[in-house]
Amino acid sequence: MDPLDVMMNKEKIKPYFQAIVSADKQLVVGYEVLTRFEGENGAESLGWFFQDKSIPDEYRLEVEDHVQRLALTKYMEEAQTSILFLNNDIDIVLKDDGENLLNRIMPFINQGLPADRIAIEFKESQILDKVEEGKHLLTYLQSLGIRIAIDNVGQSNGNLERLAMVSPNIVKIDTSFLENNSLPHLYRDVHHSLTMLSRKIGATLLFEGISTFNQLNYAWRNGGRYYQGYYMQMPKADFIDEGSCKERIQKEFHHFITFERKKMQAQLSLTNELSVKIKQAIKRIQAEDTYDEVITKIAEDCREYAFRIYICDQEGFQLSSNIEKDETDQWTLRSEGRYKNWSWRPYFLENIVRMNVEKRGILSDLYTDIEREEHIRTYSYPIAEEAFVFIDIPYTYLFEQDELL
Repeated sequence: MDPLDVMMNKEKIKPYFQAIVSADKQLVVGYEVLTRFEGENGAESLGWFFQDKSIPDEYRLEVEDHVQRLALTKYMEEAQTSILFLNNDIDIVLKDDGENLLNRIMPFINQGLPADRIAIEFKESQILDKVEEGKHLLTYLQSLGIRIAIDNVGQSNGNLERLAMVSPNIVKIDTSFLENNSLPHLYRDVHHSLTMLSRKIGATLLFEGISTFNQLNYAWRNGGRYYQGYYMQMPKADFIDEGSCKERIQKEFHHFITFERKKMQAQLSLTNELSVKIKQAIKRIQAEDTYDEVITKIAEDCREYAFRIYICDQEGFQLSSNIEKDETDQWTLRSEGRYKNWSWRPYFLENIVRMNVEKRGILSDLYTDIEREEHIRTYSYPIAEEAFVFIDIPYTYLFEQDELL
């Protein structure tokens, strides 16, 4: 379709509404306004029209203004109470310091539309380059009660510090990477950081692009309060009943909770087993044993669980060699690990303090081992006041247990 065809047939351009569902009440709490062209082939998305920078800004602004006014009018006529998400191009908005945007939405606010039911949405890739230029306008919009939502967060090279400067009310994360990426754990690290940042700045996490069971599960496990995507509801020309998705979401939540309980039980079982094994090994340790002799004895009792074992002090310095399984599944001491410091690893010092206080072992989250480039977990246990043994558990073992992955 040619851009001129769009401009010459504005009467065929309609707003469609994609529902946003909350995790807490499982009700529709908002809609993203999408632009559709109702032609001979049915309703076609005009996403390409807004993304094509070769199309004059005036054209894109005119269509944006047209469809958002229609959406706001319909919203008011039907007395909706959910949040209405309106997509905008930050470059176009800043051209006139937000005058067009404000002229579009203020008449509806003056007619009684609560400002906090409007969310102005910008893409992260655009807004992070305009933080200094656009901060004043964003702050003004928020002072009116209007929410700011940032879309596609975590996909650009923008940093968290600049995102914090924007101080959005809603952070949107796209789950589509789960369809074709074999290493979703890499995204988990990024999204964990976003979860922490969102909590600090008081922003709500919204996971979008959810089209499968696994994507909804990912959003649920990673702290998403709002969910959006075809899996819940396809975009429609009309608003839907707020409880339309409730039964299905509740059913999925039941599956998620059941599975997570099994995972927790499996992790607790492994933790208890390793604790027993280490205590057995400690009984055979003599006061004069070197740290390498200590890990050799522990390795004998933990053969089925581990591929690498070593000891660190409370400041992260490695006191022993690594004892590792070789190609023949035999234990071999490798001295090159001795005296390295691991305090830079996430949660290392926190776990040391916890082990000292709680006097028990800790099983790590799933992460990628640098040398083996595979998913592993590490079990750490206090064997003396200032010595802690670390047992690296291979992917093969975790895979066999299923719930440990």
